Amino acid sequence: MQTGYDIDKRKLLSSLSHGSIFFSPLLLTIGIPLSVLFVSDDPVVKQNAREAINFHLNVWALGVVAGIIGFFWWTLILIPLIGVLGAILLIMTWIEPIFAILKSLNNPDQAFRYPFIFRIL
Repeated sequence: MQTGYDIDKRKLLSSLSHGSIFFSPLLLTIGIPLSVLFVSDDPVVKQNAREAINFHLNVWALGVVAGIIGFFWWTLILIPLIGVLGAILLIMTWIEPIFAILKSLNNPDQAFRYPFIFRIL
């Protein structure tokens, strides 16, 4: 499929948006896809940046929920739930972005969509 957009630039910006979760747990992680969203005019890159922003917000929300539940760690019922939420958070923050980067590099004409997240943007 021939497009008017630079494929290498598309791959770089899409991968940078998805991989920004690895840079820092602070605002830098969401700042990179936000800047890519506002700077790029490529629709696939914009969609990848939106999806990365949604992913970051979901990871943060799950981290807050796990933190609130972790505050009540002395309750025996919540200890397995903390473990499950921790495992989900680990999978979300490590495996899914790597998968998204690989998909963005292998198929640059299609935006990657994370499974099982709430989409705000």
